[in-house]
Amino acid sequence: MIANKRNTEPRLIIAALILITLFLSPYFILGDKAHIRVHDNLDSNLAWYTVLAKSGEITGALDANIPQIINGELQRNAFGTEFSIIVWLYALFPTMVAYGLSQAISRFVAFLGMYLLLKKHFIPDQNLEIIRVGVSLAFALTPFWPSGMLSTLGMPLALWVFLNIRSGEHSWRNYLALTLLPLYSSIVLGFFFFLTAMGIFWLSDVLRGKGWNWPFFLSIVYMTFIFLLVEYRLVYSFLFDNEPNSRDEYFHARLTFWHCVRLTFKNYFLGHNHVQTVHTVFIQPVIFIGFYYIWKNKWWKQEKNFVFLFFLNFVLSAWYAFWFYKGWLPMTERFHFLDTFNFARFHFLRPMVIYLLFAGGLNIIWMQGKRWKRIVPWFIAAQIVLLLFSSEEIVHRKKPSVGEFYAVEQFSEIKAHIGLPQEEYRVVSIGLHPAIAQYNGFYTLDTYNNFYPLSYKYQFRKIIEKELDKNDTIQTYFDEWGGRCYLFTDELGKHYMFKKTSEKRLENVEINTEEFKNMGGLYLFSAVPIDNAIQNGLTLEKIFNSDQSAWRIYLYRAM
Repeated sequence: MIANKRNTEPRLIIAALILITLFLSPYFILGDKAHIRVHDNLDSNLAWYTVLAKSGEITGALDANIPQIINGELQRNAFGTEFSIIVWLYALFPTMVAYGLSQAISRFVAFLGMYLLLKKHFIPDQNLEIIRVGVSLAFALTPFWPSGMLSTLGMPLALWVFLNIRSGEHSWRNYLALTLLPLYSSIVLGFFFFLTAMGIFWLSDVLRGKGWNWPFFLSIVYMTFIFLLVEYRLVYSFLFDNEPNSRDEYFHARLTFWHCVRLTFKNYFLGHNHVQTVHTVFIQPVIFIGFYYIWKNKWWKQEKNFVFLFFLNFVLSAWYAFWFYKGWLPMTERFHFLDTFNFARFHFLRPMVIYLLFAGGLNIIWMQGKRWKRIVPWFIAAQIVLLLFSSEEIVHRKKPSVGEFYAVEQFSEIKAHIGLPQEEYRVVSIGLHPAIAQYNGFYTLDTYNNFYPLSYKYQFRKIIEKELDKNDTIQTYFDEWGGRCYLFTDELGKHYMFKKTSEKRLENVEINTEEFKNMGGLYLFSAVPIDNAIQNGLTLEKIFNSDQSAWRIYLYRAM
């Protein structure tokens, strides 16, 4: 019986790794026929990596630009560091192979990190292997934001390392992890907030009389230093690039107090698009049950870690919501960096916090007797099944596949029809993301980037000025953020994915075609017909259809 018991955990780990592998398999089996997230993924990052790889500027100078986008005014630094492994995955492999490998790295490391953290520091009891392995597997299957890499999913591994060092362990493995994690994560998409939390943790130890613990402090400094080296382009842009950029017109403080209260509870129970945890149905009840038994039995000291994380979870949601409170305006007007840097992202700590609470809640339920012990595996299994049904292939099955989205064959036909070298003319898109044209090698005046010259934003605005005047929503969206430097129209609004099944038409669009031509614009790719094209100085050259594409492209040329 003892031997069998000892063999249970390795078998569970093997089963979990096999399940993760099966979960990843559609990316490699389906390839371009796979369905993956569009928002902040297909519409941006995947195309950026492709453009960067083709530009020859992966290791470009600090003042290098990307010629294919916005007339070469987009800085190379806007695409991040060449020391990030994800950049090289897309440079070396086809898109979906790179995407699958990126998912695999993130999910296997997420499993390993959460398992090590639970086993050593949170759920060490030998009899609780089902909780350790089950929660680690669930955490690894969460629908994280793909280009975030290990920015959130790597936090458990980092916390395991810091807790090891804090307790006096100085194994080379700890420092290897601190060195490698910055190569597959982002400081602004997670680890700035994590390292800040670690700094507060260290300071709280000092204030509580636990000593200065210099190895712990220096390990935090060391990881921060590695991140600053890796993200040297970001550091340079932040400290030395004085040219006004699109981030300078990002205004976040606009919600009323009660809007923030509602957003607090929405975030607490439903989570956030970029750090999805799928915790509402099964995990949240487990957390509440665990807290109930702590309150009932007065286990405040015995379960102090759970209690701390329980309240921290809510505080992080409140912080996220109230970051958008309009009461911040006097501060943001005085300290501009409060607008340009998104401090709301402290809530990116929540995936780790929530799954630690899940493990802690299951542990407390386990202690309530045999009847409750039987329920624990069912909670775990239910959460894993829910996550399996939250996979990209299932959730995004009604969206275009990768191949249908980028429509390589269709855009090759357009390129051949135009018959000019792509670098000799500029294009814009209506009703579809400019990332599609960029992925296919076209030089675009429009783009989705959150860091480009403010002067270019003003210049591009002249093309759509009359359309913005008609519609307060798109005017505010463009003027007070502008990350999507798109050819917005009043009739289409903030929609930019009109498939070939759409019956939408543009009847009264007003485009400043002269300004478009002044910027080098020659062709317009529209996903919908423009009824008054002639009045806008545009002529319809050809309509392109393809069975392998989600779009019907109306090719207009500026007269």
